[in-house]
Amino acid sequence: MKTGILIIAHAPLASALRASVLHVFPEVAGAVLALDVPPHEATELTSVHARALLSQLGTPDSLVLTDVFGATPCNVAQRVVDGIHSRLVAGVNLPMLLRTVNYCNEPLDVLVARALAGGTQSIMQVAVTAPQNQQRKNNDLHHHDHSQ
Repeated sequence: MKTGILIIAHAPLASALRASVLHVFPEVAGAVLALDVPPHEATELTSVHARALLSQLGTPDSLVLTDVFGATPCNVAQRVVDGIHSRLVAGVNLPMLLRTVNYCNEPLDVLVARALAGGTQSIMQVAVTAPQNQQRKNNDLHHHDHSQ
């Protein structure tokens, strides 16, 4: 794995996302790490933990993913990301994370673009419609038209 991935998020989201990724890609256990930020931990201590995990990745480049822009996990990540060998993306979701792991051998700048695309392209409204080949009855009192 060319690029290491560190997830920094409100507890227990980071660990849950990592566990989900390892379910699909168990071979990346050492290259995808998680830091759950407890509600009342000092940001200085969280920063120390984040730096330690970044060095533990042991890769030349790192992508740091956080949950909410402006929240403590993101603020901590901003302190530890250097912008040269590491990049930061806020708004992590599982499709974003799966996409980054799938393309982790690409250059860091390309991986950031893939992360953003994976996160945004996976957000959609899903229409609930009657199964195909099933006719609606005329006496159906709950007639609703859904658009896709």
